[in-house]
Formats: sequence, C-alpha cells, structure tokens
Amino acid sequence: MNALVAVLALPLLGALAAVALPPRAGVRAALLATALTVAATIWLLLAVARRGVQGVILGGWEPPLGIGLAADGLGAAFIAMSAAVMGGVALAARQMMAPDVVGARAAFGFWPLMLLLWAALNAVFVSRDLFNLYVGLELLSLAAVALVAIGGKEAALAAAMRYMIFALAGSLLYLAGVVLAYAAHGTLDIGLLAARDAAPSDGLALALMTAGLLAKTAIFPFHVWLPPAHAGAPAPASALLSGLVPKASFLIILRLWFEAMPDRAGFAALMLLAGLGAGAVIWGSLQAMAQARLKMIVAYSTVAQLGYLLLVFPIAGGDGAAQPWAAGAWTGAMFQVLSHALAKAAMFLSAGLYLAAVGSDRLGDLRGLARTMPMTAFAFALAAVTLMGLPPSGGFTAKYLMMTAAFAAGQWYWALVMALGGLLAAAYLYRPMAVLFARESLIAPRPVTRAAQAVPLVLAGASILLGVFSAPPFEFMQIGRPDAAEEGL
Repeated sequence: MNALVAVLALPLLGALAAVALPPRAGVRAALLATALTVAATIWLLLAVARRGVQGVILGGWEPPLGIGLAADGLGAAFIAMSAAVMGGVALAARQMMAPDVVGARAAFGFWPLMLLLWAALNAVFVSRDLFNLYVGLELLSLAAVALVAIGGKEAALAAAMRYMIFALAGSLLYLAGVVLAYAAHGTLDIGLLAARDAAPSDGLALALMTAGLLAKTAIFPFHVWLPPAHAGAPAPASALLSGLVPKASFLIILRLWFEAMPDRAGFAALMLLAGLGAGAVIWGSLQAMAQARLKMIVAYSTVAQLGYLLLVFPIAGGDGAAQPWAAGAWTGAMFQVLSHALAKAAMFLSAGLYLAAVGSDRLGDLRGLARTMPMTAFAFALAAVTLMGLPPSGGFTAKYLMMTAAFAAGQWYWALVMALGGLLAAAYLYRPMAVLFARESLIAPRPVTRAAQAVPLVLAGASILLGVFSAPPFEFMQIGRPDAAEEGL
C-alpha cells in the first residue's frame, strides 16, 4: 500500500461500507473514509514534493501491455483540491443531508455516491491510459447524474436525464477517438503516444476525443445541461458537481493536447478552442445576470468561469517554436481550476445554508441575511472576490499569469476577454451581495449553527490564501510538467 493506491482504494472501500452498513453506521464509515483519504492525500503530496512523480505499474506489466498510474505535480494538486472540497462537503452534509432534512433515501444514497465520485476523480487525475480514463469518466458521470436526481423532485429528475444524454454523447465521441488512436498506434498509454510516429487519423482522433470532453466539461455551447443540473441538486451535491466534476474532463483535454499529441495543435484548432472559451465567459456571465435564484446565478457563473480555462491553448503557442510565456499561461489556468473549485464549493454551500434558513434561494427572499448569518455572507463575499479575480485571491493570480502571457504572446484580445469577464462577474455577483447586505429583512430566518457556517468560510478563505501564498503551489505544479507546457504547443 502506498499513497497513490490509498487515494484510490479508500473512497471505494468507504462507499462499499456506506452501502453495506445500517444508515447511521454507514455515515460514520463514510466520514472515517473521508478522513483517511484526506490523510492519504497529504501523504501523497509529501511524497511528490520530496521525490518527484509517483508511479505505480498495475500487475507489474509495463505499458502498452499493462496500465500505469502516475501522480505528477498537476495530478497531485488536483487530488488535493478534491480532498479539500470533499472534506468540506462531508462536514456540511452531516446536517444538510440528514434524514429529517432530505428524506431517508437521499440521506442514505448521498454518502456512497460522494465517495464513488471521489474515487473516480482521483482515478482520472492519476491515469495515463486513454481507456482507463474512459472508465473513470463513466463512473464519474454515473455518480454525478445520481447526485443530481437524488432529491427525487421532478425538475431534478429532468435535469439528471438531460445530463445523462450529454454525458453519453460525450462518452461515445471520446471512445470513438480512443478507437482511432489505438488502431493507428496499438497503444493507449499517453507517454507512448507522445513518442509515436504521427498517423493521418491522429487529427480526427484528437478532435473526437476533445469534442466529447468539451460536452462533459459543459463548455459553451454544450453547457445547456449544467445550470439546471447544478441548481436542482442538493447544495452539497452542487458543490461537488460544480467545483470538481468538470475539472476531470478538462484535465484529460490538457493531457491530450499538452502530453499525448502536442504536435497536432494547429493554429485554427487552438483559436477554435479559445473562441468557445470566450463565448462561455460572455454568455455564461450574461445569463447569470438575468437569473432570480441564487443557485442559478452560481450555476451560470460556473459556465463562465470554465471558459477561462480554454484560453490557455492559443496563448501557449501554436507555431511549434518555443514560447517563453507558455509556462505562465499553463500554470495560470491551473490556478484558475484550483481557486474556482474552492470558491464555487463555498458559494453552493452558502446557498444551501440560505435555503435552510429561509426555505428559498430567490434573491427577494434573502434580503438582509448578512445581519443574522454574517459568517455565511462573508464566505460568499470572499468567494466572489476570487471569481472576480481581485487581489489577493487565487483567481487574481490565475488571471494575472494568463493576462501577462497573453500580452507577451501579442494576443491582447484574450486578455480583453478576461478583463471583460471580471467586470461581468462583478456585475452578476453584485446583485446577491446587495440583497444579502440590505438593511431590512423580509423573512425571519431559522437559526443556522456557526459550525455549519464555518465550512464555506474555510473553503472561501482557502481560495484567498491560494493567492496570498501562491509560490509553493506554483512550484509544486511544475513537478513533472509536460514539455509543451514549458515551451509551447
């Protein structure tokens, strides 16, 4: 047993225990598995920091016959992100997902689904085989769809069905690309594909896999399933779905373009990806400004924030020459992933607390709640600072690195998109902030414990600290960084 195996096995064992044991014992087993997986994550982080990339060859068979797992700085950082969010969600779910709040069925089903989702995320973050990644994605999608539908409401079931359709379509496209890659090269290992002789079908394989992954990531215009799914799920599930689930498919896109097939990164393809990202930033922001429910505002904000990630592709360079700014652009996008996960989880958990306090997340019903729930309001405000990209947050570090790289590359228009996105984020987040900090209250809220309010506050504070202490995570993510992330695509 080593740290890499532990972060995969412990959530699975916890999920099995949560199903097999009686409800109360199952919850305790799930919480124990959560604590042990967080400890294993810290173990893995220390191992990667001290000794570099950590790898395991399953069954002792080297690729292409066997399957290899490896945790580089990026994968370990994503695993740490998942552990932070999962730990916070587990603490919040003890109250939010109690049987007397959501019903016995949802209370029982949440814990094994959460742990299965965690295991799938960690498997994707360390896998180096395209088919193994497909298996992880399918487990992730099944658990995520079930979490959307867990409440049993008609709207949630409809949203889960739409999510399932998009997830299946994305899986078929991705699998078609995997088949083409295997037919051309006889291997699905990312490291071996990077050393391959180019084949005529590589471009089509990469396009199919990327299209399928974009649908799973909910990138504009494939985003239509995300807002109703994330807004309709219980708040702890929404925190997982928004903060973590899209990051798994995006990481695979990164692995494909920066590690497996960087030679296929033509100018037109890179500009198309960034164009979709810019469309997501603008469209998601405009839609967030038009919403009347807090969870819908936060859900459309996810559509917008995910768009920033695709801007890394043209900034990292597409002419085949070394780009001295590529590493900054790549690392900036990774900071965006990490800071968004923490901030968005904090926002959805805050929205869940407001729902518990007044029974509604409509903006008109939330007036003045900052006076009775100041910790929750402060958590939401800190998360908003991160999403707007204001200093000293992790969101600021992300946008600073990416905008600096954009100007260095002579692609100032992508920096303009990021600046416009920040202004639009300020506009759509001002509306709930103004309501929360209004002087008068329309509804007398039910009491919410300070312990429950502390969870989103800690997550939001972590998104700020990610920018304040940005040097250690910056250096950590350079461990095992692909060459294309340093020299350009």
